Amino acid sequence: MMGMSTAGMDALVAASFFTDITLTFGLTPSDFVWQGFEQGKKDGCKEWPVPGASTLSWKERPLAYMPFVYEHPVYWKKVEEETKGSGDIERSTCLFIDSEKAREHTEEEMIKVENIKGRLFLVGADDDSFWEAGKYIRRMDKRLKERPHTCQYVPLVYEHGTHFVLPESLLRMALPIGLKFVMRFIFRAAKEYPDECEATRKDIDKRLSAALKEWREE
Repeated sequence: MMGMSTAGMDALVAASFFTDITLTFGLTPSDFVWQGFEQGKKDGCKEWPVPGASTLSWKERPLAYMPFVYEHPVYWKKVEEETKGSGDIERSTCLFIDSEKAREHTEEEMIKVENIKGRLFLVGADDDSFWEAGKYIRRMDKRLKERPHTCQYVPLVYEHGTHFVLPESLLRMALPIGLKFVMRFIFRAAKEYPDECEATRKDIDKRLSAALKEWREE
C-alpha cells in the first residue's frame, strides 16, 4: 500500500484496518483523519470543507476526524492569503496549524499506526508547504515507541524535499525532461535548495526500492 499527500493518510488508515497489508509507504501523511472536503468551483473557491463529513469511513460509518477551524469560504481565502507571495504554487499549512490550535486532537481521530503489520515507511519533509508532515511523522514515531506494535517501521523526515517526497525514478517517469525546472516552479524550497531536494528524492528511491525488493523476496 502506497499513498502520497491526502492518499498518504488514506494508506495509513487502510493499513491500520486491513491486517493482510504487510508493506506500507505513507508519503507526506498526517497522523489523524481530516474533515471531508471537495474541490472544484464554488463561490470563487477551488476547495471547501464539507460540514459534518469525514474524509473516510469504515463499514459504512464515517471515521472520527479533525474538523477544520475555517468554514467556507474563509477556508479557501486563508489558503490564498498564505500562498500569495510565498513562492509556492499553493500553501495551506494555516488550515492545519490553526485547526490544531483551536482544539486538541481526540484519540478517536488519530490513526492507529500501531495496528499496522509488516513494514511501515513514514516519509516527509520539514519544508512541506501543504501541512506539517515532519511533525506528524515525529508524532507517529512517538506513538509507536509508547504503544505495543509488531510492524518494523522507518520514520524518514528530511530537511528539504517539498511536499513531493516521491522516489526520483517515479517522478522521472512522469517528467523525464525538466524535472528540476518544474519543481522550482511549484515549490519555493525546490528553487532555493534544488540539489538537497533531489538528494532527498534519490535517497527515498533507494530506501523504498530496497524495501520493496526485500518484501517480494520474503
